[in-house]
Amino acid sequence: MMGQRLVSSLLSRCLYASHRILNPLTRQERKLGLARRISQRFSTLTAIEDPVTPPVEVKYTKLLINGQFVDAASGKTFPTLDPRTGEVIAHVAEGDSVDIDCAVKVARKAFDEGPWPKMTAYERSRILFKFADLIDEHNDELAALESWDNGKPFEQSAKEEVPLLSRTIRYYAGWADKIHGLIVPGDGAHHVQVLREPIGVAGQIIPWNFPLVMFAWKVGPALACGNTVVLKPAEQTPLTALYAAALLHEAGLPDGVLNVVSGFGPTAGSALAGHMEVDKIAFTGSTGAGKIIQELAAKSNLKSVTLELGGKSPFIVMDDANVDQAVELAHSALFHNQGQCCCAGSRTFVHERVYDEFVEKAKARALKRVVGDPFKQGVEQGPQIDEEQFSKILEYITSGIDSGATLVAGGGRAGNKGFYIQPTVFSDVKDEMTIAQEEIFGPVQTILKFKNLNEVIQRANASPYGLAAGVFTNNLNNANTLMRALRVGTVWINCYNLLDAAIPFGGYKMSGIGREKGMDSLNSYLQVKAVITPLENHAWL
Repeated sequence: MMGQRLVSSLLSRCLYASHRILNPLTRQERKLGLARRISQRFSTLTAIEDPVTPPVEVKYTKLLINGQFVDAASGKTFPTLDPRTGEVIAHVAEGDSVDIDCAVKVARKAFDEGPWPKMTAYERSRILFKFADLIDEHNDELAALESWDNGKPFEQSAKEEVPLLSRTIRYYAGWADKIHGLIVPGDGAHHVQVLREPIGVAGQIIPWNFPLVMFAWKVGPALACGNTVVLKPAEQTPLTALYAAALLHEAGLPDGVLNVVSGFGPTAGSALAGHMEVDKIAFTGSTGAGKIIQELAAKSNLKSVTLELGGKSPFIVMDDANVDQAVELAHSALFHNQGQCCCAGSRTFVHERVYDEFVEKAKARALKRVVGDPFKQGVEQGPQIDEEQFSKILEYITSGIDSGATLVAGGGRAGNKGFYIQPTVFSDVKDEMTIAQEEIFGPVQTILKFKNLNEVIQRANASPYGLAAGVFTNNLNNANTLMRALRVGTVWINCYNLLDAAIPFGGYKMSGIGREKGMDSLNSYLQVKAVITPLENHAWL
């Protein structure tokens, strides 16, 4: 029992808190008075208008178990909040260990007895393609719900993320009838088959920063391989997972194959990771929470684990780079999605020959960034996800000021309502500073100076993380050296944040285990079985 309380406490700290404060600003404004006075000179001219009414209705707020939307066993609900205002969007069913157990039993029966793994791969493929068609038909509803619950710009949701959801589902629909084994030659008169079979019941926990995209990355390969799923969306953003799951059932998914249990990490999340009837757990989130997920998996039934975790990705600008292009690319690499991106280019290393020019232009670009209501056309940056993340980012900004970094843009709250933060840029950042070491997960760019290639390789790799990196250079030799030397899962050269459905994504070191997307992710949802049969009077071997 004591161990369970410890795990619950740790998970509570690593995942976001169960209750969010609706008026989050008083304490932080007192604490950050100095930062705000300093940043007054650098503030973006941002007006946060009265919030636009989202063009969508909240239809699904209950748990989805065995094809039915049901209340939590406890009858509890929790509020999901609008990050533009801190006000309640809807009250969502709060699942816990009882609901997880029910969903897992349903998924187990659907796997052991139900039609999905026994269905022809072609039929599974057809259902997934139909699901993708329905996503396209409901693009704007999904996008509006995503932006309302998460705070990201509607244009980003509608033109980038919902289409990526559809594209990823189509990618795995195409794989469903192309997963097969091998016939291998053995030493002797034996027929040897190597089969690839679905792993069973997959537990999946997705984060709040890209809810629909993560839904596709998890559910797509799991279903294509013939598994059944229990999915726990982030408590901050449960609405789109429920909507997408309803569309998947409309496409013909049999009952019990996909179950969605909204709830909190210490209750629903830990119960899923530690459940004895779950064969595989997939998690995207913080590195601290990932460690707990892996521990729970090991202490239960040694279930297979894939983890896509934190990052502190270097973005390296060489002295031969076009500075204007590098500034724009580095800006996008960091500020995209309000900086709430695990692979954000959050350590901007710039060669000393172009450093001063880069800093001035990075400042100018940050000051031009349009912050406001995500439903207003032309807005580039909406609010942070919630009060806890908002406060955490402001604390990091204070840390940067206190440690001696130069605040050249932003540094405080944007507007007077909601969880908006000014696009913030620090120069003169040193490797030992907290803002250069820890994942801020917000719109805070840190710019560091380097002298030569060998130095920047050593400094870029001196991190416990290894998720991604960006390289901006016109020198092919520099590009080739860096792409091999950087110990990360993805290297973008003269581009950033390209996340095609076919490209595997994952990290080295403490950025995770396994890969999302591409054919590599299929291996996480398959078992390999060897079958050997003696041959008599064989014609050939």
